[in-house]
Order: sequence, then structure tokens, then C-alpha cells
Amino acid sequence: MQPSSAPSPDAPVHRVREYLLGLQARITAALEAIEGPTDQGGARFLSDAWHKGSEERLQGDGITRIMENGRVFERAGCGFSHVKGPQLPPSATQHRPELAGAPFEAMGVSLVFHPRNPYMPTVHMNVRMIAAARPDGEPVCWFGGGMDLTPYYGFDDDAVHFHTVCRDALQPFGEDLYPRFKQWCDEYFCNKHRGEQRGVGGIFFDDFSELGLERSFAMLQSVGDAFLEAYLPIVERRVDMPYGERERDFQLYRRGRYVEFNLVWDRGTHFGLQSGGRTESILLSMPPLVSWSYQRQAEPGSPEAQLTEYFLQRREWL
Repeated sequence: MQPSSAPSPDAPVHRVREYLLGLQARITAALEAIEGPTDQGGARFLSDAWHKGSEERLQGDGITRIMENGRVFERAGCGFSHVKGPQLPPSATQHRPELAGAPFEAMGVSLVFHPRNPYMPTVHMNVRMIAAARPDGEPVCWFGGGMDLTPYYGFDDDAVHFHTVCRDALQPFGEDLYPRFKQWCDEYFCNKHRGEQRGVGGIFFDDFSELGLERSFAMLQSVGDAFLEAYLPIVERRVDMPYGERERDFQLYRRGRYVEFNLVWDRGTHFGLQSGGRTESILLSMPPLVSWSYQRQAEPGSPEAQLTEYFLQRREWL
């Protein structure tokens, strides 16, 4: 799969940037609406605008938006970044060695929401564009992203709904995309050192430009625009479910698996750290509280056992 030629260095950049900033604003506004009034415990996003000057390894700017200790969300991070660097990091060139050492420009929106209620799943989404230049100077760009769902207590209707919205977002761009991106997600969001899926999956794509610049960007927008439709109905179904100390303890234990994936396997985390990105923004995906247990075993037949025995197995949800 080869990246498509960009018509000019700045042609898609300003449009992608404008779209991504609008997407970040829409999503964070929707979460604040779910949180409700501040006098009833609803939290609000802290907006942290940052800039990296010419003296730094990367140059650029971004807006990190973080909400903590909310009524519904214990931690929710949604970050926008737009950076330029002198050479692509190894995590971005493993599938395109001809671009090793090439200067690059990258921008994206990435989010991870960690709900308070253990019956509500954690969710991740990101959409991004990377532009670089071949050795002959020809500019190229490609897209990546997707979304995936990580429950602590699984529900079939949640998984089916999430995958349905993902499929419908991709359908106008090709019947083959959802099956491909669904499989890609299953293969990518896997804690290989444990032989265990991170969650019930969703869609994932990278190094994507096969539809041409305009259609590939349109597909990226369709995925980004589908996020709230994919996640909010699940939040509404689960937000008021009663839970106790057992469920909370299990949630914190399972969050440990989420941390393991992000630090050991996630290419986005590696890209940010290898390229000299802003550490606070890169690690906004981490949950506020987490625990590990040595060789913990769930009681046979319990909802906790069902998570790994059924929901964390690769399967067709549609």
C-alpha cells in the first residue's frame, strides 16, 4: 500500500487541522453535557494550549483537554496536536523504509475516556494524518485511526451497537473496509505478551491512502464523526447501573491490562515518545487509578470470568 501524492505541501494540512479542531470541540462539549451541571458534581475540561518552539526537537502546537474526578467520567482526555520534525521516528517507518530519516508533519486528535462506573466501558478513538517527503522531494501523506471499546463487564448489545456504527461509517467507502479494519483492530489491540485481547475491538487502520487524498480524508472524517454515535448510547445505558466494591476492584485490576498495552505495544505512544513529543499529552490516556494482582483468577461462571472467556475472544459481532 503506497501513500498518495499530496497536491502541495499545505493543501490538505489546513483543512485537516480545521476538521480536527472542530472534532475535538464537539466531542468535549458532548461529554460536558453528560456530566451535567457543576453544582451537581459535573466536571469540566481543563484546556491546556501548548507550543513547541524552534529550540525543541519537535515544533508545533496543540490543545490538551483533560477532565478528572467527574460525576460520570473519572478521567477523560482528548488531545489535538500538530507537529513538525526533522525525521520520522522508527515507529512510523517500519512499513515504509524509504522514508527513514525524512522530515515530517503530523496532526491528529486522540482520546481515551475512563468512566467511573465499572459497567461503563473505557473507549479510545484517534484520527490522524502524517505527511512526509520521499528522498526525491516528492511530498506524500497518509491517514490512520479508528476506535475500540474496552469493557470491564461485557454486554452483547453494547458490542453489537459499537461495531454497527463502525461498519456504517465505513460502508460508503467500500464494503471490504469494515471486515479489513475490524480484523486489523483485533490484531493490533492485543496484549501479545498475555495472549489476550484488550477489549471487544472496533476498527483500526494505518498507512491508509488507497482511496486517494480526498476520499481517504473523507473516510477519516466519517470515522471521527461516528464516534459520539458509537459511544454515547452505551454510556446512557450503563451510567446509572448500581455497583459495589467487587465491581470497582475488578475494574481497577482490568485497567492494568490497558496500561500494559499502551506502554508495551501502542505505536502512537511510541511515536510520541520517540519523536520528542509532549509527555503529559502522550500519557493522557492513562487511567487515574489502577491495580495489579499476582495470578488473579476469576471465579468460574462469574461475570468476571465471562469477560475473558467470552468478550475478550476474537469474534464476529455483526
